[in-house]
Amino acid sequence: MAVEATAFARAGLIGNPSDGYNGKTISFVIRDFSAKVSLYESPELDIVPAVQDRSRYANLRELVRDVQSNGYYGGIRMMKAAIKRFLEYCDEQGIALADKNFSIRYRTSIPRRLGMAGSSAIVTATFRALMQYYDVEIPKPMLPNLILSVETQELNIGAGLQDRVIQVYEGAVFMDFDKGYMERAGHGEYIELDPGQLPNLFIAYREDLGEGSEVFHNNIRERFNSGDPVVVEAMQRFAGLAQEARDLIKAGRGSEIGPLMDANFDLRRSLFKLDPKNIDMVERARRVGAHAKFAGSGGAIVGVYEDEKMFEMLEEILREGEIAVFKPRITE
Repeated sequence: MAVEATAFARAGLIGNPSDGYNGKTISFVIRDFSAKVSLYESPELDIVPAVQDRSRYANLRELVRDVQSNGYYGGIRMMKAAIKRFLEYCDEQGIALADKNFSIRYRTSIPRRLGMAGSSAIVTATFRALMQYYDVEIPKPMLPNLILSVETQELNIGAGLQDRVIQVYEGAVFMDFDKGYMERAGHGEYIELDPGQLPNLFIAYREDLGEGSEVFHNNIRERFNSGDPVVVEAMQRFAGLAQEARDLIKAGRGSEIGPLMDANFDLRRSLFKLDPKNIDMVERARRVGAHAKFAGSGGAIVGVYEDEKMFEMLEEILREGEIAVFKPRITE
């Protein structure tokens, strides 16, 4: 028996990074990039390394280029931790798994360390493959919690639920992580949105900016946990912007959310020291009249443009800075 599962990249449209702090966000999948996991029956359990997991290089400079693009860790640790959590979940739920082993491998086209949720995509695709292989169903609202625990509990990586929710639900989703609701339900409130009601969107990114969510989120968590009023109030404001955007989208006024995205970025910029090249991407987009913010933790931006003429201007001004830009594919 052989199975293959896919999880897509994502962009945080608005509200991030409040998802890990009982806030609200809107996110959508980017079908242009994906992580795929293949799993097939074998005599022994074998996790097959991918290109990103290699440890042999032609020379020193090739090693450095690889680290700059992919970081120090590939996807093997993500898959290993996901398999461990999957078995623990099944044991906790009293689910007996068939006595069969497998070989598992992944491949990904998601640009690494640019805030497009490449790591969680590998974990999500791994869970989907294991669920299919062992014929196990995990309730949809609970699955993101389990996927998140792989990074936060197993690998000690700071992260929030947003990436896992959108990769499980796909399309576009408004997420409310109200503490009281989550304590009662065991998960957040996830409301699927009609992608057709979203404004004209673009994604832009550069591959020399990756810093990884571990770096970005951990400092915020420490400040939030210590009750830093600046961070606490900022998370509440991020959540408020997401709620305003959701109301506009539901009212058929999605084209009006651009200024809210600008406010999201400006608030982030006021709180944290950002890479000048990250700021440059947003400022270039604003220069032609578009609205933009970070798609995740840095390295990529998501934005709104008015018409084809503006998009052509975006292409020109962003590519002058060696920045890739495209219109994301959200639905099949």
